Amino acid sequence: GAGMFVVSETQLRYLQPAVLDDLLRITVDLFEVGRASMTVRQQAWRDQTLLCEGSIRIGWVDSRTLQAARIPRNILEALQ
Repeated sequence: GAGMFVVSETQLRYLQPAVLDDLLRITVDLFEVGRASMTVRQQAWRDQTLLCEGSIRIGWVDSRTLQAARIPRNILEALQ
């Protein structure tokens, strides 16, 4: 059946402020992958200054029942 990712947990740490019109670089790294969920780490940079970092845990659920399910193999392969 069809499925989707949902956010189950997030954590952010703000280090420096950004202001309107700053050019920011956002990085995303796949940190941990399980059968039904994964965690990605993200960082926001202005030049060489780290402004914010955090992690987001997302889980795969059946889109009809919203029950946890295994992440489809083709999605896992595309993320590797």
